[in-house]
Amino acid sequence: MQLDAKIPSGPIEQKWTKHKFDLKLVNPSNKRKHSILVVGSGLAGASAAASFGELGYQVDCFCFQDSPRRAHSIAAQGGINAAKNYQNDGDSIFRLFYDTVKGGDFRSREANVYRLAEVSANIIDQCVAQGVPFAREYGGLLSNRSFGGAQVSRTFYARGQTGQQLLLGAYSALERQISMGSVRMFPRTEMLDLIIIEGQARGIVTRNLISGEIRSFLGDAVVLATGGYANVFHLSTNAQGCNVTASYRAHRNGAAFANPCYTQIHPTCIPVSGDYQSKLTLMSESLRNDGRVWVPRVQGDRRPPANLPQAERDYYLERKYPSFGNLAPRDIASRSAKEVCDEGRGVGETGRGVYLDFADAIDRLGEHTIRERYGNLFEMYERITGENPYHLPMRIYPAAHYTMGGLWVDYNLMSTIDGLHVLGEANFSDHGANRLGASALMQGLADGYFVIPNTISGYLATAHPTPIDTSHPAVRAAEAGVAERIKRLLSIGGSRSVDSFHRDLGRIMWEHCGMARNAAGLRTALQLIPELREEFWNDVRVLGVGESFNQSMEKAGRVADFLDFAELMCTDALHREESCGGHFREEHQTEDGEAKRNDHDFAYVAGWEYRGEGKAPLLHKEPLTFDNVPLATRSYK
Repeated sequence: MQLDAKIPSGPIEQKWTKHKFDLKLVNPSNKRKHSILVVGSGLAGASAAASFGELGYQVDCFCFQDSPRRAHSIAAQGGINAAKNYQNDGDSIFRLFYDTVKGGDFRSREANVYRLAEVSANIIDQCVAQGVPFAREYGGLLSNRSFGGAQVSRTFYARGQTGQQLLLGAYSALERQISMGSVRMFPRTEMLDLIIIEGQARGIVTRNLISGEIRSFLGDAVVLATGGYANVFHLSTNAQGCNVTASYRAHRNGAAFANPCYTQIHPTCIPVSGDYQSKLTLMSESLRNDGRVWVPRVQGDRRPPANLPQAERDYYLERKYPSFGNLAPRDIASRSAKEVCDEGRGVGETGRGVYLDFADAIDRLGEHTIRERYGNLFEMYERITGENPYHLPMRIYPAAHYTMGGLWVDYNLMSTIDGLHVLGEANFSDHGANRLGASALMQGLADGYFVIPNTISGYLATAHPTPIDTSHPAVRAAEAGVAERIKRLLSIGGSRSVDSFHRDLGRIMWEHCGMARNAAGLRTALQLIPELREEFWNDVRVLGVGESFNQSMEKAGRVADFLDFAELMCTDALHREESCGGHFREEHQTEDGEAKRNDHDFAYVAGWEYRGEGKAPLLHKEPLTFDNVPLATRSYK
């Protein structure tokens, strides 16, 4: 396995333009002869499928939801970054590039990040043309707000519903292509394996979630846009259906998995309130524009917030990071919240919470302005907690949110398997060790609308995939493997529910591979996970049958993959003897508690190769070079 990034030569400002010209093209009449399978219909998948259809390819698009409109992209709240400099505050393509490389703690590939910044402005124009209702200033111009890790305002937003509105735009483009016959949509269809023929990704094996039918689909290329794996922690901000199965099945078939330990803990979530919970709720990072984060100065002070005078409050982010204050990046804000709670200064019944207070902003701007900016978020918070955040501070605490790791891809977004392309959160490419807020939507749409429509032609024009059908032995073998796995899950007949195993795995991962990690804890996890996996395969109880609607079986397959993937994630975290971004090793920190990178030994992408059941994965390294943003200690003080 070779991790050849295929980065174009020349100045970074010219790489993408030059590369697009150098790529081989498929002429319009030949595009109709090529079929592409797109797995996932969120922002990356829907925009890619719509773009392929518009170009003339024959496209099959798959999602396990009942409609593309229910993809998890809909849950994104705060905004989408773009370097348009509408505020005239010093923004530029290079500054967005710089902030993203720095925000990722110098663990991302420069060429990919610069391209992302370069196409960001086009995304906004595309979405406005689709009718996305971005917030506007009084004069009609698009409004911007600030986000963590940046000192300029570059985030476009639609109140706290930005992901929903952007997905509706991509969905409308997708539905147009469906109505024109260039895209076939397969909802309630889950990918369970990848089909590889003569070294090329040529299809997928799926299960119809309503009927239970196992069916294969074939094409000339496969595009995975299936999101991230934060549900390995059980409690996360992700929808319950979000899983690692598609990516992990591809990994088992030869796709390198890059940096799996890079997971993001979001600092602004409603705290855990009991063992009965199945997920956590995100409160947008945009709230930190006007909300101030604080805790009592004195350990164990349980007075109501209104009874605590200013002199007895610790606005710890403003104290520790005066240049960025409450808009410090997510990894730093999360660790700071954990730190004050570990000191015994947390708030709420569990002591695992900090205040996010809007009193000053309401006094300064008026309640009506805060309602205009964040009204739906405040309403959501009140419905969940029963507390009115206009009168009481919100209580927040970090939670597992986004995953920067993913399948390794080159500059063309192709994995180590020829023909398998990976978009959005499912790949590793743009965010390094920490994603800045409002960059997820930017990457998903950049990959789908502007990158993959160009780069996939270069593959199709040179790969010359041969015609195949479902009678091919590789197809039959993949189908048989899926059927056998389902039969095995249904035949165990144990005493424990699938959810109980998922909950136990989540506890292991949160305790030993969560916000802070150490070698002893990771080794403990690597001992406990195989034991839990063995118990799962001997004592899980999966109800129902395979040839019907069966959510118990759906969950069982996903949790089985999480149990395997969790071991890879902890292996990656243990091998990386440094702290960077969301990967904080307690053994590697400065005297004042900041992350301490090891650029000499770990300035690389860790790509892991699957080598079979019971065998340790093999590490491959893609060295990272920084020619445009010199390596430096990451500071927001």
